[in-house]
Amino acid sequence: MAKPKVAVLGLGIMGSGMARRLLSQGFPLTVYNRNREKCAPFTSEGAFAAETPREAASRSQIIISMVSNDEASREVWLGDNGVLAGAAPGALLIESSTLSSDWIHELSAKASERHCLFLDAPVTGTKPHAASGELIFLVGGSDEAAEMAQPIFSVLGRQTFHLGPTGSGALMKLVNNFICGVQAASIAEGLRLIDAGGLDRSKAESILTNGAPGSGIVKRVIERATANEYTPNFMLRWMAKDLSYALREASAKNITLQTAAAASSIFQRAITEGYGDEDFSAVTKAL
Repeated sequence: MAKPKVAVLGLGIMGSGMARRLLSQGFPLTVYNRNREKCAPFTSEGAFAAETPREAASRSQIIISMVSNDEASREVWLGDNGVLAGAAPGALLIESSTLSSDWIHELSAKASERHCLFLDAPVTGTKPHAASGELIFLVGGSDEAAEMAQPIFSVLGRQTFHLGPTGSGALMKLVNNFICGVQAASIAEGLRLIDAGGLDRSKAESILTNGAPGSGIVKRVIERATANEYTPNFMLRWMAKDLSYALREASAKNITLQTAAAASSIFQRAITEGYGDEDFSAVTKAL
């Protein structure tokens, strides 16, 4: 069977990896990015670069958005030149960005008005996972839409969790990221206490990474801090954004996320000190 025509909107760290993966697997691909220069490497490999999200949607059966926040997502989907103005009835719209549930529900309703299928399908993983097709998709939406998306998910990811109705994927991603942010902030504080107490840094790091605290996040933050290497796979300012969205989500449900609030203040301090565009592990430098 012919592979569906796909559009990827947003060619940042994650979107570019997803787009290149789709090209490598032979999918007819259209790309769009606000900064047109980012499209050039993909057109040289056979993709079509759309002038607007609307044009990208008009050429595609499946449209994937991977952008930074609610505001960027709204800009891509809505308006005279947005996806919804160009998507054909029956098209599958996939929002893979990490966004607030409020916006996801609003976007889903607008997609329904256009007789399009919609999934919120954020991912876990970073730059190398996107490039190698090893992302994990956290999906909210109908069974019909999830089944239609499976050929794409199977190429871009190693696992898909269909978590329930619209908004389920978005909520799970916020839970996932706020816990990651809390771990990163706690290891930043732990390293400061280790240094202040005069402990052998190398031995202390070995104990933490190989013992009970040694999650993937803890290991990554310690590795980056030890190497003093913060080239971003996931920018610090996006972790701060995700923490703020999680706090807002919890507040709407009358829940207090005390650890997330503490982590958020540390990440905001890191942004103030100029580390927002570095990898989120640079939170260790804020203390």
